[in-house]
Amino acid sequence: MRISSLGVIDSSTLELGPGLTVITGETGAGKTMVVTALGLLLGGRADSGAVRAGARQARVEGLVAARAVKGLTEAIEEAGGEVEDSSVVLARNVSAEGRSRAFAGGAAVPVSTLAEIAEPLVAVHGQSDQHRLLKARTQREALDRFGALADLHAEYADVHDRLVATERELAEVTASARERAREADLLRFGVDEVAAVAPQPGEDTELAAEEARLGHADTLRGAAEQAREALSSEHGSPDGLGALAAARALLEGVREHDTDVAALADRAAEVSYLLSDLAADVASYASGVDTDPLRLAAVSERRAALLALTRKYGDSVAAVLEWAETSSARLLDLDSTDEQIGQLTAAADALRAELASAGAALSTARTEAAGRLATAVSDELTLLAMPHAELTIRVAARAVPAPPAAERPPADLVEVDGSWVRFGRSGLDDVEFLLAANSGSEPRPLHKGASGGELSRVMLAVEVCLAGTSPVPTFVFDEVDAGVGGAAAVEIGRRLATLARDAQVLVVTHLPQVAAFADRHVLVEKASDGTVTSSGLVTLDDEGRERELSRMLAGLAESDTALAHARELLDLARRRAG
Repeated sequence: MRISSLGVIDSSTLELGPGLTVITGETGAGKTMVVTALGLLLGGRADSGAVRAGARQARVEGLVAARAVKGLTEAIEEAGGEVEDSSVVLARNVSAEGRSRAFAGGAAVPVSTLAEIAEPLVAVHGQSDQHRLLKARTQREALDRFGALADLHAEYADVHDRLVATERELAEVTASARERAREADLLRFGVDEVAAVAPQPGEDTELAAEEARLGHADTLRGAAEQAREALSSEHGSPDGLGALAAARALLEGVREHDTDVAALADRAAEVSYLLSDLAADVASYASGVDTDPLRLAAVSERRAALLALTRKYGDSVAAVLEWAETSSARLLDLDSTDEQIGQLTAAADALRAELASAGAALSTARTEAAGRLATAVSDELTLLAMPHAELTIRVAARAVPAPPAAERPPADLVEVDGSWVRFGRSGLDDVEFLLAANSGSEPRPLHKGASGGELSRVMLAVEVCLAGTSPVPTFVFDEVDAGVGGAAAVEIGRRLATLARDAQVLVVTHLPQVAAFADRHVLVEKASDGTVTSSGLVTLDDEGRERELSRMLAGLAESDTALAHARELLDLARRRAG
């Protein structure tokens, strides 16, 4: 982590790694600025007053291993950033005027987005920080991890999701039942109307042609008779056949003199045969055209019935028949609404009973795990100079009054052992960590039951008991040892080292007993040119650690007695940690 122009820190780089890293330094050197910088990097609230005097802006950068948290790479890429070499850079700028900018993987992002990305990375436990384990959801998840309840929770969540989906479908079908009934009535009326007329494919075209013929029968017959008279007269009038016969006779009389004339004579003979057939067909048509008012009325009435259908259900008889087929299929679906409601209701009731069973099993397991975790944490607190403190974990069902017997229960209620409770995807109950800091005091929620220093020790005890189960890769403790000394301080150091076996742990401390357990010791050095004070971060070697521990022990970095005491303390820490 690189820090620039933040508080008393001018420009410093903090090299972190696996295990336990402690940060020490004289009062006012800027140890808490490291935690402040980390808070900014995690999307915390920006304070322009933290910008170093005379600087335009403060900046904090952090290089994070992308594999640290599942889904981190996807979250960075979704925000528009990039992950390079399995690492990602998070950054935060705070101007002296109070403006704040955030960056993730090189992309500018809203501070809220930075907070969402970084929230799973670090758990900060400090004097005034928003502790991760103070959240009800986090407490429940921690208890489930401690009790190894993942399978029970997954089984319950699966039933829950199926029940919610079934209840949603049932509500939709029930709410739309009236609309579906209205739609079914309209469709049934239309289908029955089409069935009553019983149109046939292509019938509208055929009837249109027949109606035109019947409506103009006299005109058609008269025209045909006149045409027949013109072709072959029955009254001796000049006609087409007679004229053609005369022309043919003239050509036949001279055909022997010219082959072209012979060909024309043959064509005239052919035309006379065709004209004779045409005259016969016209005569036959004229004799077959009859005026039939009854048939005309029937055709017109049938066409009117078809027209009434095409006005409502399609542009043609074919379209009407297609609509009727589709509507009949839709009617089958609509008419099954009552049956569908019955099936969904039965399925929901069965799933509700299954959910009650799975939820009860999860609650029982949680209650058992809560007792074990509470005892373990309370034992840890005794060793952390809180001998009278006791942690209680309450697993309480969300009980509600019984719904009216005549009504179906609301979609989010389930009956368990004769009592009605409200359920959610996490289970049937709420989980809450309560602390009684002193003998005889009533257990209270964590943020109300302890002071800042005590709360940090409670968090340490909880995190130690949950070691190896937490998905958070990094823990930060700011002055977890406040108000503690002697053997209790040694126990705090030992438990921090224990937690550091499974996670990266960063501790700001003023106690040498805690610092002695560090895998990496960082000193916040304070320098002054007479007007401006600045601080830098230095990783100490073994000799430097001895001097710093001797300063913390006796206020004298070069005292032989203090140095000997420091070496003794380091040896003790190595033995205890091992």
